Amino acid sequence: MDEPSMPNSSAGAPQTTPPTGPPTPPIPLAELLAREELGLRRIAGPADADLLWVHTSEMADPYPYLLGGELLLSAGVLLTDPDHYVGRLVQAGAAALGFGVRPVHETVPAALIEACDRQGLPLLEVPPETPFTTIARAVWRLMAEARHRELRRVTRAQQALATAAARPDPVPAVLHQLATQLGGRAALLTARGQELHAAGRRPDPEAAGALTRLARVVARERPGSPSSATDTHGGTHLSAYALGGGEGLVLALATRHRESGDHTVAGIAVVLLSLLAAPHQGADAAGRSAALVRMLLGASPAEVAPLLGSTGPWTVIHARRTDGAPADALTAGALGASLGTALVDAERGAGEAVRVLLGPGPEPDRISARPGETAAQARPTAQPGETTPDPARPTAQPGERTPEPARPTPRTGWTLGASAPTPVTALAAADAVAARALAHARATRAPLTVDAPTGGLAALVPPEQAAAHARALLAPLTAPLADTLRCWLSLHGSWDRTAVALGVHRNTVRQRIGRCGELLAMDLDDMDVRTELWFALRQT
Repeated sequence: MDEPSMPNSSAGAPQTTPPTGPPTPPIPLAELLAREELGLRRIAGPADADLLWVHTSEMADPYPYLLGGELLLSAGVLLTDPDHYVGRLVQAGAAALGFGVRPVHETVPAALIEACDRQGLPLLEVPPETPFTTIARAVWRLMAEARHRELRRVTRAQQALATAAARPDPVPAVLHQLATQLGGRAALLTARGQELHAAGRRPDPEAAGALTRLARVVARERPGSPSSATDTHGGTHLSAYALGGGEGLVLALATRHRESGDHTVAGIAVVLLSLLAAPHQGADAAGRSAALVRMLLGASPAEVAPLLGSTGPWTVIHARRTDGAPADALTAGALGASLGTALVDAERGAGEAVRVLLGPGPEPDRISARPGETAAQARPTAQPGETTPDPARPTAQPGERTPEPARPTPRTGWTLGASAPTPVTALAAADAVAARALAHARATRAPLTVDAPTGGLAALVPPEQAAAHARALLAPLTAPLADTLRCWLSLHGSWDRTAVALGVHRNTVRQRIGRCGELLAMDLDDMDVRTELWFALRQT
């Protein structure tokens, strides 16, 4: 009778559908043989084999009851034709045969040894003092240990990949960490096979070509494409995984060795990369988003409003990597995703800041206090049919709730400059404000600078009169001189910080500020003069 040693296995009927895989990692035959207390000895067949299960059978033909990968244990009660018996085991995919000597056979039959050697099936001699159940218990113990090692490895890999995903360049960082964890090549490919990012040692040209072809199989350009595929080329293990989304991005892997847990680690990377690449799936989508942002920041309000679907408030953000490295579309897209928007422009050229357009935040059920604000100071929640006034937001129509402006927060690895929440009619001006805020943040080494809306005493002056006064006062200054003066005043007259913010030499700053004083006929060391000029510059 067959006696399955694997828990939850079926012994009553043949398995018509093989299982997708064992619940635990395979065990190398050498590890089982190394258990000296078992007294097992390999007497025929190859030394390398992976054990997935343990099965005991005394049937003349156990083929219908095998799943593949078993160590089959038998005392040869019904063994009459060793060659046929071994052939059926090989056909069933058995990993090895353990033959128990005594009481049926005093020694392992010579014909069985010859058949195993000839057909390449490892044959183990089981001494009479070793019960089959002891062997099964040893295999399950080895599997538990292997499973524990695999879980620890996967946990460490998950933590490393999650840390990489939090970097300012998350896509390249995740690929680099994945290549390190798997000891091979990890690449992000488009549906056409174009390599967007890659890390790890490049495989030979033939293997690289095979990997590109494998990636096209899962690129999801046609219905019914598989989500993953594997292949082997010249000793290199190839894998391809389709990322979530509709643009056909593929994670392609090439490794010299394949270990237990590799598929799980790759699956974690697929999830992270799908989330990171979602805002900009490929160059085409990145270009469309960049073009949209440029149009929104330069078009007339009448053209912009239908595209945005909301009057605001909107916040324009300029961003640069803290380490000074350029940001590609995927890295910028990940920044946009962390801020909660897909409107990102990272294609204005080398050295240019990433621009992000951040829309209204979700409407909360209750207004919470801002940082530094007590609950009693927080604005009250509008009841149904009522609105709460806010000078930084457009006024809602009767019966509507005013959308809450999104508030940008610092992002690790990035320096951000943000405008105050502004209506859709003032996006172009907010773009200039965000650029100045970014320059201020870089000069002061702050992770985030947010331009504050006009308030206090300045808000008491009618905007039309304030703007007219500013135009008249600043009329002698050219645009570069006015920008330098504004930056210098915002940095409390610091020559060095102003030079950093503007990207010029400190002597250039001194010359420009001196020229401003001459043209305006004002003493720029006078606090009253500085205050008046700052008020005027805030209106432009």
